[in-house]
Amino acid sequence: MSLRDLIRDEMAASRPRSERLAALRSARLYFQRPDEPGFLVSDTAQGPVVPVFTSLERLALFAGPCGWASTTVEDLVELLPEGVCALVDPLSPRAFVLDTEALQSTDGQGERSGRA
Repeated sequence: MSLRDLIRDEMAASRPRSERLAALRSARLYFQRPDEPGFLVSDTAQGPVVPVFTSLERLALFAGPCGWASTTVEDLVELLPEGVCALVDPLSPRAFVLDTEALQSTDGQGERSGRA
């Protein structure tokens, strides 16, 4: 199942929330690889963001030929610096900010409330 499918399911609310979040955590995202380990962070009026993409094709449309890396949504949530948001598929008609709080667990047992 692709991230786009999960987003469609989220909007339709056709699956239980815990099932959607579990599937979303395992989805793969692609991003431009910086020279040093970490993420390329862009400062915006809404705060710092890391552009991430649901496919290599979307990354190439955004950044052109570039070094790239990929990770799961779950790992991205753990690796993002505090206060930095992930912007999924910037410049696409369905771009959105990934709600990292909704994807994190509180002490490994429940889910925090929020959007995904």
